[in-house]
Amino acid sequence: MRYFNPAPFIAVAAVVAFAAGPAAAHARLVSATPAPDSTVAATRTLTLTFSETVEPRFSQVTLQGPDGQPIGVPAFTPSANGKTLTIPLPNLPPGDYRLSWRVISVDTHRTEGRFTFTVRP
Repeated sequence: MRYFNPAPFIAVAAVVAFAAGPAAAHARLVSATPAPDSTVAATRTLTLTFSETVEPRFSQVTLQGPDGQPIGVPAFTPSANGKTLTIPLPNLPPGDYRLSWRVISVDTHRTEGRFTFTVRP
């Protein structure tokens, strides 16, 4: 009688699971300028830096003004390493702004978030 030995299958599954770990990371927001919950002087550029390379074609950034209305955000430019998005902004009057972002990392995982910042007079 032959016994089924599951050890080789378990070993292969463990190797696959550990090897896939780093590739399954999500692009999280590492830094932003203006920073979340900050108060800044007038700014003409917004930068978002992520922990992973993002796919700009499938990423989106939206900005709401103090009146809650969306502000047109032009196309953004990715950095050479693909982790930082630079967004030119129109002249922002003083007030509270809400930024929302949704990015797809190159490993196809979607992450999103939002934060506010204030432009002082």
